[in-house]
Amino acid sequence: MSTTHAAVGVCFAALALPVAPEFAVPAALGAIAGGIFPDLDVAVVAHRKTLHFPEHYWLAVLAAFPVAAVWPTDYTVAAAFFALAAAVHSVSDMFGGGLGARPWANDDPRGVYSHYRGEWIRPRRWIPYDGSPRDLLVAAVCSLPGLLLYDGLVRNVSAAMLAISAAYVVVRKPIGNFAARHDL
Repeated sequence: MSTTHAAVGVCFAALALPVAPEFAVPAALGAIAGGIFPDLDVAVVAHRKTLHFPEHYWLAVLAAFPVAAVWPTDYTVAAAFFALAAAVHSVSDMFGGGLGARPWANDDPRGVYSHYRGEWIRPRRWIPYDGSPRDLLVAAVCSLPGLLLYDGLVRNVSAAMLAISAAYVVVRKPIGNFAARHDL
């Protein structure tokens, strides 16, 4: 779930709290956006291929963090955590299920596309599919820093994402079964 990726990003951003608390909120907001960003390709083009770059986002991380360290502003810190969350998102999709409408059927060998190798990385299915109860568990655990260490906007967004995650888990299989029956 995109919300899980965003919550993972907030976990990383929470590391800014003891180091640079004045940048903790921009770090979290950048991480939320970066955690969601790769999934914007889901309805428009090739999902887990067009905006997912398991190798290449790391180059942006390597460039953005030194810039944020030398020239810390809300924008440079947010950009660094955006890049980190997008990179982690792209890599972590290989640990989920395949891309089919019903990924719990294990009928799709595509996890995430490696642009560097020019091929699909197979799904490992540690998280059986997006919207699985295990995905919700990861989302809940990774939401804890946003819920407990932040207040205001970051806490509210973290709570909303967790609620969306729980609702999605309830409807995920019916949506997938409907899509498979109607060739969507």
